[in-house]
Amino acid sequence: MSDHLTSEELHREAVVVDAHCDTARLFAGIEQAYNFGQRNKIGHLDLPRLREGGVKIQFFALYVEADYQSCSALKRTLTLLEHFLLEMGKHTESVTVIGSGHDLQAALAKGKLGAIIALEGAGALENVEILHILYRLGLRSVGLTWNERNMLADGVGAGPNPGGLTRLGKEIVCEMNRLGILVDAAHLAPRGFCDLLTESSLPIIVSHANAAGVCSHKRNLSDEQLRLLRDNNGVVGLTFYPPFIADSSACGIEQLLDHFCYIADRFGVSILGVGSDYDGISTVVSGLDDVSRLPKLTAGLLRRGFSPQEVKQILGENFLRVIKTNLEQAGC
Repeated sequence: MSDHLTSEELHREAVVVDAHCDTARLFAGIEQAYNFGQRNKIGHLDLPRLREGGVKIQFFALYVEADYQSCSALKRTLTLLEHFLLEMGKHTESVTVIGSGHDLQAALAKGKLGAIIALEGAGALENVEILHILYRLGLRSVGLTWNERNMLADGVGAGPNPGGLTRLGKEIVCEMNRLGILVDAAHLAPRGFCDLLTESSLPIIVSHANAAGVCSHKRNLSDEQLRLLRDNNGVVGLTFYPPFIADSSACGIEQLLDHFCYIADRFGVSILGVGSDYDGISTVVSGLDDVSRLPKLTAGLLRRGFSPQEVKQILGENFLRVIKTNLEQAGC
């Protein structure tokens, strides 16, 4: 690859992976005016804007709202999943739902968007059998918690002294490893994060978080967590939500780039990725207003001194490595 590519050419050449969006909620009719196949005035992404942004692999989170967590988490998960599958079924010429390494290779070879179904917060996983059912329906990534406590673990908002993985949580992680479902530590409390790195036999992901060493939000990762993630061969998707980026109410691309540089300088480029949190956040980084603007991130990374190969790693190759490692287990 030539080092003389423009940032636009480099972006087009890269396999761009976004590890987190909440667009699936729009499929369920929360916003009636939204149409995934067309360019919308609402939301942060749709098929036309994903193409403009050069995204090749997109994780779609099924986020179960707090109102459903106590007794209807599984019902809500299945409802969101049905709407997601119906929507993807309208666009089979443009989208492949990824369930295996073969699906991933085929999507990339055919120039289709690869869609990965992710569960954000695992309140629906009351037992291993439910995990198996959701796996059969296409689930390939699970965030063990949202901010609160569930049957698997405590989230970062579970109280003054949150705990780690429960017995069921450890059982679920073991089975996720066996099935090849990605384990996502976003929102997980620090003790649970450490437990997970002990329990998981495969690299994990943190789909959307930033560096606490730059911005001390409780959802961001400490240096110790980043070190553990590096040693696990995992990857973190840096998110575009301003409160996770800077203490000020608004921030731009340069403040986001500070997080990329901080982590790269201390823990290497191999753990860095992108996890925008588009359609799950009320404000975004100035300049990255929706997914179509992602080429600006590529230009910024080059401007900050990352090499073209390092930029490719950050944009998607690091996440691809972990995705492939997990999917190789699928069907075992």
